[in-house]
Amino acid sequence: MPVYEYKGKNRAGKKVKGIETAESKNDLRQTLQGKGIFVTDIYEGKGQRRRSSKDVDVTKMFERVTLADIAMLTRQMATLLRAGIPLVDALTALTDQTEKEELKRVLSDVRRQVNEGSSLAKALRDHEKHFSNLYVNMVKAGENSGNLHVVLSRLTEFIDAQIDTRGKIVAAMFYPVLMMAFGILVMLFIFAFVIPKVTAIFEDQGEALPWITQVMIGFSEFLTSWWFLLLPSMVGACVGFWYWKNTPKGREKWDRFVLRVPKFGGLVRMIAISRFSGTLSTLLSSGVPLLTAMDIVKNVLGNTRLVEVVEDARVNIREGESIAQPLQRSGEFPPMVTHMIATGERSGQLEEMLENISASYQQQTDLQVQTMTQLLGPLMIIVLGIAVAAIVFAVMWPILQMNQTIM
Repeated sequence: MPVYEYKGKNRAGKKVKGIETAESKNDLRQTLQGKGIFVTDIYEGKGQRRRSSKDVDVTKMFERVTLADIAMLTRQMATLLRAGIPLVDALTALTDQTEKEELKRVLSDVRRQVNEGSSLAKALRDHEKHFSNLYVNMVKAGENSGNLHVVLSRLTEFIDAQIDTRGKIVAAMFYPVLMMAFGILVMLFIFAFVIPKVTAIFEDQGEALPWITQVMIGFSEFLTSWWFLLLPSMVGACVGFWYWKNTPKGREKWDRFVLRVPKFGGLVRMIAISRFSGTLSTLLSSGVPLLTAMDIVKNVLGNTRLVEVVEDARVNIREGESIAQPLQRSGEFPPMVTHMIATGERSGQLEEMLENISASYQQQTDLQVQTMTQLLGPLMIIVLGIAVAAIVFAVMWPILQMNQTIM
């Protein structure tokens, strides 16, 4: 059935609006009148009507569906299905209580397709902007196994873990990034406004200046003379790097380089292995076949080199090998990980072993992020102190030389 958006007034004269499915506008109008709603505006589609300037809600223009919204939606759907509520009724309840218009439109369309006989996974696949390939395939596995509410609960846990990891990294990096930005602004202020005044004193003396002072003065003159090119150059460099990194060859080279960077490369590898293990465990526990699960799990790694390793492993598994052997040959997965996977395959407890790997590496990731951020703060202070000390030395050295000449 088509999806309609409507506006109207209830019996108390209060303005109401919503999204409903109906065979036609007249059917929807009659249904709403039966509920005591006088319809003033009704139109078909997902917000496709031509809006006047009075209809534009500025807050809705910047409203977006977040990962937390998807997690909440999944948790509520799992709860409703576990309580024995039919899927269409559960989708109706979720649509009615959702406040974000974009998500309400998505749920209305999903409900319409399910009501017409489509599977939930197939309906969700039409909205890949909000529901990932991993999400859709897990829902499909849940529908095929008859344990959709169990799969949705696992999906909720998986998404919550993603949100938690992302939040920890953002929170941990906030202070170092703030200090770096503050340090750069202080240095720019010194070179743009303080150094030129000191330079005038040295020029009046006509004495030969130390090399460090000459370098400082040269950089200050460059900054004050060509400051209008600084920002465009930085933006151009960032755009050029972004463009290169998004080319297939550039992305491959960059991802290989990242994995080899001391400390940071190890952190990236830990995060990827935690995602790989946790996602693969969840997929296999949900009834997804191994080859399909391997094809899905590569999309959550975020590194083309590791994606290549998993794809090669998938090809070898199809030819009869175990999971651990190709991963071990790649050299990208630590021996402990491949050994635990091999143990899980032999014991028939692969899902549990993968979950243990994910939990272990998640714990190591949290510890390493915390350690690195604790070190970054003092390191920033040391770097900023060295820079300020160098500037002071460059200024004081010629002044001391002038005093010695006078004496």
